[in-house]
Amino acid sequence: MERFLERHRDRIVGTIAGFDRVLFRGLLISICHLDGFDRFLSSQRILYKDFREFAEMFTKGIEARARELASEAGQSIRYLNNASVKKDELVRKIMSKEQIKEGLICVLSCVEPCHSFTIKGNKAEKRLSLIWEQRKCLHYYFYYVDREFGVMHIRLQSWFPFTIQVCVNGREWLARQMDKAGISYTKVDNCFTEIGDLEKAQELSDSFKKLRLEGTLSAFARRVNPWLDKRGKIVLRPYYWTMRQAEYATDVMFVDERGLNELYPKLLQHAIEQFGCDDVLRFLGRKTNARFAGEVKSSLQRRVEGRRVKHWVEENSIKMYDKAGSVLRIETTINNPKRFRVRRRMNKDGKIVIRYLPMRKGIADLSRRIEVSRVANSRYLEALSVIGVPTPSRKLFDSVSQRVEVNGRKYRPLRPVNPDDSALFRIVLRGENSVQGVRNKDIRAQLYPDAIVDDQKRHKASARVSRSLRLLRAHNLIYKVARTNYYRVTKKGYEVMSTSTKFRESEIALLAA
Repeated sequence: MERFLERHRDRIVGTIAGFDRVLFRGLLISICHLDGFDRFLSSQRILYKDFREFAEMFTKGIEARARELASEAGQSIRYLNNASVKKDELVRKIMSKEQIKEGLICVLSCVEPCHSFTIKGNKAEKRLSLIWEQRKCLHYYFYYVDREFGVMHIRLQSWFPFTIQVCVNGREWLARQMDKAGISYTKVDNCFTEIGDLEKAQELSDSFKKLRLEGTLSAFARRVNPWLDKRGKIVLRPYYWTMRQAEYATDVMFVDERGLNELYPKLLQHAIEQFGCDDVLRFLGRKTNARFAGEVKSSLQRRVEGRRVKHWVEENSIKMYDKAGSVLRIETTINNPKRFRVRRRMNKDGKIVIRYLPMRKGIADLSRRIEVSRVANSRYLEALSVIGVPTPSRKLFDSVSQRVEVNGRKYRPLRPVNPDDSALFRIVLRGENSVQGVRNKDIRAQLYPDAIVDDQKRHKASARVSRSLRLLRAHNLIYKVARTNYYRVTKKGYEVMSTSTKFRESEIALLAA
């Protein structure tokens, strides 16, 4: 990212990174599956034939709480006939009309799809059965202007198992933190076009991961779900909280609209035309080996707000779009964290060991989620740093096309367009090597697959790769990670090797035009 900022330093004011939209989901894990809910019914001595009456009692309790909260704010529940209505726009109109600055904005209700329980008759076995299926039920939306999180909402399912969602906006939260710290800013929609103290603002944004989210989210849930009240006759266990969706954005603030408007079309064109599957996988730190069987796709879309390019790797994505005229936003959205790894403790054969394991949906891995998203945004901007200032390829290639001497030893020139050197470049730049690095055996497995089972061939292949790695190090294209056998690519290496591979794949007609 530093190269992008340095290249356009005259146009850029600074950057701010942090969460945009974050959707937390709460599950009553003791009753959100068939066996657990069946045990719950047994504990309450409820027969299947009495299930509907029992469930309706809970639903009426939730409805009563919703009416109570709306009444306290001098409102009534607004029923929406169409679930596809843009609720955020409706809420903004209500806020503007009624001049609501704090507290409950409104309570909306609508029928939406959900997963829930029902009782069905089994003719073959002549008995009733408890079924878990997709159906529809009434949902309540509680919109608030919260003191800490700003405009947010809570969505509560009115039928078992009462799944709840809490949606907050990280930029709204950051604005209130800057208000407390006395930092001046200009906010348009959910982005900042100007911030008085960027360094301090970034520190505040980073402090999001230190919030005691579990307690805060549980307090929100108790506010709208009366069956969590410990004073009731039937008390449900607390919710288990996960992050269903998290958007982490890096905003590059330009001096004015003109500076971004001149550059943005070039960035869009480069992103949609030049970023292939390997590039997108590299941005999100995914491996590109033969075991990857997912889908990678990109799209360029024109919206009311402007144009945006988006890249998907299975369920997760990274996108670029402009905001408020002078803000370039790179945003990583993680819907399925299990695609990533986190280093944590585990019990193996009775011993506590540390391993890289799939990232969890729970808020326990929030810090790792931030790290993955921020690095992905940084890689994306780094890849875009070639746009803006015309740089002839000879300027890159000339620097590595001459003999160099390191510690008294001479190394041959590189041949960037040569098939052998270019093949080496492609392997070093592979997506799976961008996170931890590349090793001799990784390159050997790609260049000399027949040497895997033959010890003599493997020894010779290893020596050849070692010489190739020393050559790349001599030309400052890679560096060795201390106390490991991994090598990583330098900034110069990304420029030279990516340009070389793109040059070999370019159409002759375009080069000769």
